[in-house]
Amino acid sequence: MEAYSNLEKLSNDLKQLFQNQNEENYSNFEIICEQNQISFKTHKSILSSRSQYFKSLFNSKMKEFQENKLILSDVSSSILSLVLNYFYSGKIEINSENVIEILMFSSKYLIDELIEICSKFIKNNLQTETVIDVLKLSESMNFNQLLDFSYQFISENFDEFIKTSFFFELEENHLNSILSNDEIIVNEFEIFQSIINWGKHKSSIKSKIKKKNKQEKEKLQNQISSVIDKIRFIDFSKQEVKKVLKEDLIPKQISQKLTELKKLQKSSKNEAKLKEFIEKENSLIFKSRIGFKSAIIKEKKYMNALREWLNDDKFFLKMKLGFSAKRDAFDSKKWHEKVDDRGKTLIVIKTTNNCIFGGYSKVGWLSGKNLTYIADPDSFLFSLKNLTQNLPQKFPIQDKKKSNALYYDSSDGPVFDDMRIYSTFKTGRSIFFGVSFTLPNGMKDSTKEAMNYFAGGDGYWNIEDIETFFI
Repeated sequence: MEAYSNLEKLSNDLKQLFQNQNEENYSNFEIICEQNQISFKTHKSILSSRSQYFKSLFNSKMKEFQENKLILSDVSSSILSLVLNYFYSGKIEINSENVIEILMFSSKYLIDELIEICSKFIKNNLQTETVIDVLKLSESMNFNQLLDFSYQFISENFDEFIKTSFFFELEENHLNSILSNDEIIVNEFEIFQSIINWGKHKSSIKSKIKKKNKQEKEKLQNQISSVIDKIRFIDFSKQEVKKVLKEDLIPKQISQKLTELKKLQKSSKNEAKLKEFIEKENSLIFKSRIGFKSAIIKEKKYMNALREWLNDDKFFLKMKLGFSAKRDAFDSKKWHEKVDDRGKTLIVIKTTNNCIFGGYSKVGWLSGKNLTYIADPDSFLFSLKNLTQNLPQKFPIQDKKKSNALYYDSSDGPVFDDMRIYSTFKTGRSIFFGVSFTLPNGMKDSTKEAMNYFAGGDGYWNIEDIETFFI
């Protein structure tokens, strides 16, 4: 037995059945658009099979069912025509001008397919200029998936979003949701300054607040009071904390905690007390966000591991993506142009078999040292995800190998003594892994076990992307 189908022909025939409004189309139900009294001849069987609303309406035996007529006052005839045409043909043209109207109509009249189609269109075309409208619409209509996506869009682009006028259109509940996200990648002091500006805008304060103007100061404090406790003050520099305390715009309770934090940070002898203080507070203001913005590293546990290994929050929180092979070029010359002589450098590599690893140099790649080794006692390699396990692992440089940690070769990419990226940036190798960098106990260098443990495979790997970070 063979099965045949011609869905395109079926779609066109049903479409003609609806579009032949001036001819006999055996309709048994009329829908009238109240705005301009345009009517559409339809079929109960089609309507009830395409919308739960119409199915319930026809089963209820209400007046509309008895009269075979429904008058709609909440939709234009053009939108109604598009939706009804979709009921018959399964096809609809959606654009930025009609998508919101179609979505709202579909929500009210329980057309799940169109809700999904409209939501997908909005997601694919979401922009900074439209996200606030989508956010508020999703909130009012209980489109939870679209609401979450809007929050995600703002969070992922927060560094640019806070610089636009659209930022001021956010309400307190929106900011609370966004600022509670640990994965926002923006300098925390910049977020604080943006919140102050947001508060001034909402409070209609147009100039710098003077100390003598207690009324404006209280007005601003009241405006920001519900969101300021989502700012991660733990990530502020000592100078930034000092500036915040001097301006005296934050609630007294938070100000007192920051004063205590500042005292404990003055000496390394207070490290244990500082840790105990932060743990005891158990507040977002003392909880760091996930870290830097990376297209490769998505999981928080990997960010936390890198932060611990680097042990340098100033670098960790302020470093930016300086080079991406996907964005800039799979080319060693381009890499050297962007990375040479930048000092502290973090390199993250993702291979085509989904392994994630890399290395850190405190010294960086020095352009005047071609074809020579570079000493770097603080350098290390790391593996975040490989074929045998996905627990983060750090591999420090061995004491006896510190003078040979890096190698500068202008014709290749980054070279650690145990790891090399070739000039095309498409391939790399780690066949001598463990010769210079420390292996786990019991593992021997240059073995298949060591190579597989670090980057997967036999010591040669194909690269999907390389990211390089520095300040």
